[in-house]
Amino acid sequence: MPDRAAGNLTARGEIEKLPSGSLRVRVYAGVDPVSRKRRYLVETVPAGPSAAADAEAVRARLVREVDTHRASRTRTGGAPGPAAPAGGQAVTPAVARQRERRTSDLTGATIARLAGVSTATVSKVLNGRSGVAARTRQRVETVLREHHYRRPDSPARAASIEVVFYGMLSNLAIAVMHGVEQVAGAHHLSVGFTDVLQLSTHRSWAQDLLARRPTGVVTVHLTSPTEPHTLLTASAIPLVALDPTGEPQHPVPSVGATDWNGALAATRHLLDLGHRRIAVITGPPDRLCARARLDGIRAALDAEGVPLDQRLVRTGLWFAFEDGLNHGRELLRLADPPTAILCGNDLQALGVYEAARQAGRIIPDELSVVGFDDIAPAMWCGPAMTTVRQPFTEMGATAAKLVLAIAAGKPLGHDRVELATTLIVRDSTAPPRPPA
Repeated sequence: MPDRAAGNLTARGEIEKLPSGSLRVRVYAGVDPVSRKRRYLVETVPAGPSAAADAEAVRARLVREVDTHRASRTRTGGAPGPAAPAGGQAVTPAVARQRERRTSDLTGATIARLAGVSTATVSKVLNGRSGVAARTRQRVETVLREHHYRRPDSPARAASIEVVFYGMLSNLAIAVMHGVEQVAGAHHLSVGFTDVLQLSTHRSWAQDLLARRPTGVVTVHLTSPTEPHTLLTASAIPLVALDPTGEPQHPVPSVGATDWNGALAATRHLLDLGHRRIAVITGPPDRLCARARLDGIRAALDAEGVPLDQRLVRTGLWFAFEDGLNHGRELLRLADPPTAILCGNDLQALGVYEAARQAGRIIPDELSVVGFDDIAPAMWCGPAMTTVRQPFTEMGATAAKLVLAIAAGKPLGHDRVELATTLIVRDSTAPPRPPA
């Protein structure tokens, strides 16, 4: 049931059913005369047989409080403002804001009551301790998420930043860790890491981090799953995502690179060399960066009036050497093979190198190859690889700076930071060989 207009003296309020079965009661309480923001009285009724009746009783009480306060303000000539408690005592804007904060700041005891567990159980969940059944833990996490709970106290944190990887991708991981270490060291913090792929399936990485209570967390190449984000946010541990693989389910601050621009520059480079039959090996389509790079390639081709030939597009299962090797073999077996191949990353490009070697094709005389990332082997392979450099060290440092800013309570200018990519031209690209 929607609230009535702000000028009415009667507020009907609304009752919202939450996924856990709890009912949230919200009654419009006027406009704060200082901030000019709409204010509400909010209470939550636990799930149960009498929840509906209890919610109606709460709504009626809150409506009476609002109407009593508004009537009092009208009689004294004041503008309707945030509601006072029943009894008619005048409320200053500062007091109203303080009371609103008290209303919205849920305690651990309230979370326990809503979840139907003990406060000790809530404490165990928030601190990543064992001794809580999986279904009970899930129920507590659901309530934490529904009510956007954030721990009101400031428990002691370890002087460290934790970096969470989904597989330690050697060169990428090392570069990211160096960036985080540069910032952490300047603030006398240590750096730890977790590899999600190596963890036991019986325990989430968020639980492990809650037990260690780091100053903040940087995730690398992970999605933003609900459960870890909920637990870390509820326990007041800052989280920043570096190059998340998918759309975040929560407004998580993130750091990335200009994938679209990098792919655009790489494609233009091949077009400028004279290539028109250009093949593409992409990363997994569920990865944001893979989609952005494909879009950048398409944009460059469209601008030149060269349509992207879908028969020359291959989709990799991973950003892996095997993708480049297998798809490279297919592309080079075509009756009219491509003169150049754009790869989703350097590992795929190295796979194409091997496919070209097996097919007896000389790079770059008979085939130009472009990678993405600029990992160390891109300089060492023969010929040295043309690629798009991602500033992984700077990305790690930027993510660490954001974590520390959040931990210090500083406002962030942007929730998303993208650092520039750079086309690095080496020896794996050349003009296409003229037809015989």
